[in-house]
Amino acid sequence: MSTVRNIVLVHGGFVDGSGWQPVHRLLTRDGFNVSIVQNPTLSLQDDVTVTHRVLDAQDGPTVLVGHSYGGAVITEAGRHDKVAALVYVAAFAPDKDESVATLIADPVPGAPVPPILPPQDGFLLLDREKFAASFAGDLPAEDAQFMADSQVPWGVDALGGTVTEAAWRAKPSWYLVATDDRMIPPPAQRAMAERAGATVSESAGSHAFYVSRPEAVAELIKQAAAAHQA
Repeated sequence: MSTVRNIVLVHGGFVDGSGWQPVHRLLTRDGFNVSIVQNPTLSLQDDVTVTHRVLDAQDGPTVLVGHSYGGAVITEAGRHDKVAALVYVAAFAPDKDESVATLIADPVPGAPVPPILPPQDGFLLLDREKFAASFAGDLPAEDAQFMADSQVPWGVDALGGTVTEAAWRAKPSWYLVATDDRMIPPPAQRAMAERAGATVSESAGSHAFYVSRPEAVAELIKQAAAAHQA
């Protein structure tokens, strides 16, 4: 018996997979085989297809990790035969027939409102001037500004894509709550984690937790890998 060695990382909306570099560095140093999914974020189904392609290439059991909207992707894609466990990092964890759009339709009273601009040609962006405070409040100002300036337009179809079956109902899951998150309110994160029956870890950090606190993210992923052995 040995720890699951394959890790697949799935990014969320407004960003690409390069933000996983600090987590990738830590996991590969520990001998894990780490793959990064580059979702186009045009639609949920497209992103699930891209994620399945990466999972197909794995040589055995895999821990599938999602941040933010990436949580919706892994919830749908995680039913893949090679997925041994799911890890949600400040992520959406929808149930059957839910989408990110339905999960954010009824916000927690008093919670910060993400500065999402009105859609243009079917795509969403965050207000660049408010990006740092909402998404990346614990990153150096220059890094947060770069993330704001390099945003990937998020397709409205991705936001509205519904889950057909929730992988967390059949696969064990872990959830990392970012307690300073101003994009997905921590109470909402806790509620989704509880519903999924996830093993929960909490730590202070912004929505960009995977960039600002890679050690905590890598540690939770390693816990998931160790708990479900190949």
